[in-house]
Amino acid sequence: MLRKISLASLALVVGGILAVVGFYAYFTDQATLNLAGFFYGIPLLLGGLALKAAELEPVEFTEPTSPEVLLLRESQATDTQNQVRKDITRFRYGQPAHLDDALERLGMAPTDEERPLLQSLREVDIDGAYALILEFYSPLLSIELWEEKQEKIAKFFGPGLDAKVTQKPDDKIELALITTPKA
Repeated sequence: MLRKISLASLALVVGGILAVVGFYAYFTDQATLNLAGFFYGIPLLLGGLALKAAELEPVEFTEPTSPEVLLLRESQATDTQNQVRKDITRFRYGQPAHLDDALERLGMAPTDEERPLLQSLREVDIDGAYALILEFYSPLLSIELWEEKQEKIAKFFGPGLDAKVTQKPDDKIELALITTPKA
């Protein structure tokens, strides 16, 4: 629930209300309320504006997760899959894009212009295994480069995962992080 609330919007609303109360108090000669409004409201309003400028919105699910897949997630999902899902479905601040560090370390973001953009995700059952599918918009990186990095991606996201890359229309790439059975 709290991960769906924008801290920047909250700061803007509370700061705006306090600043308006401070201005009202100033014009009606209420010194104590005036100080509270100015000393808390304006800095909070400015902080909210700064956060809003650096805000990265959460990635949305393309389809709701079925109850069967939720059960698979609870029993099979790795810590890495859970962490990735939680990180990209909440507001982030000060990052240019979701998973930017991971893409950079994998050699998938040579420049900011070439960096694939994570647009959505979904959770599915692939042959009885839990899979987290990340849907990227990647017009400047070829499917061949993605396929070449497939093994490195699987190792990067940790043990117990296999990575599968699929080309979709309109310069879209799907990266499936599939749980592998434990030996």
